[in-house]
Amino acid sequence: MDGYTYYGVALMRRPVPESAQGIVTHTERTPVDPVLAARQYTIYQETVASAGWRVHEVETAPGLPDSVFVEDPVVVCEDLAILARPGADARRGEVDGVEASVRLLGLRVARIEAPGTLDGGDVLQVGSTVYVGVGGRTDADGAAQLEQLVKPLGREVVRVELGRALHLKSAVTALPDGSLIGLSELVDADALPPVRRPPEERGAHVLPLGGRDVLVSAAAHETVHELAAEGWRVLPVDISEFEKLEACVTCLSVLVPDRAR
Repeated sequence: MDGYTYYGVALMRRPVPESAQGIVTHTERTPVDPVLAARQYTIYQETVASAGWRVHEVETAPGLPDSVFVEDPVVVCEDLAILARPGADARRGEVDGVEASVRLLGLRVARIEAPGTLDGGDVLQVGSTVYVGVGGRTDADGAAQLEQLVKPLGREVVRVELGRALHLKSAVTALPDGSLIGLSELVDADALPPVRRPPEERGAHVLPLGGRDVLVSAAAHETVHELAAEGWRVLPVDISEFEKLEACVTCLSVLVPDRAR
């Protein structure tokens, strides 16, 4: 054990034919190749599985283009699954299928209630601190509800105002040692510890997979080399079709560590 190691279940959800119609907010829409997207999803899934995670696929959601981004409808903290209330009305139908899966896994279930809104992509958990991006898809009410739900688990919630970022984790993520990496100018950096700037934009997004394994976009060539030189085992994945929809490597899975470990 190296202090970072954990394994468990990785929730994922296959892209639907309508995925190319997903919501874009801060970028211009460009054509998405659904066949290539499906292939990239499969490779992403295989890569996560190769790091020791057991993949559980949430039932697909025809007619819901953004449903492949399974991170947003739920936040998992220890044995508690908090069902989100997405800030985009068009995404609220994604929650039911995710609820069925987390109940199947035996997690306790709570939910963000109206009128509050919260997207899982705005929630960055680093040790006992939970950073919550506010001002985009997540509002102050949603953040307050999340705080009440995770406080009994010993978590401290820190609100981070967003600038030109879709979600908090669109701008900032964390390495396994808890250090932050990202584009601090896209958020209120005063609410955060020091944020390391990656060599390129795609390098702002890392997904710790346990041990020294980190998943990084294959587009972040310099970041891959930099992290590898520091001793991290970097697993690059090509998610270019999903990046056209403002997604990153964290968006395509929800990691549920085994509680016995």
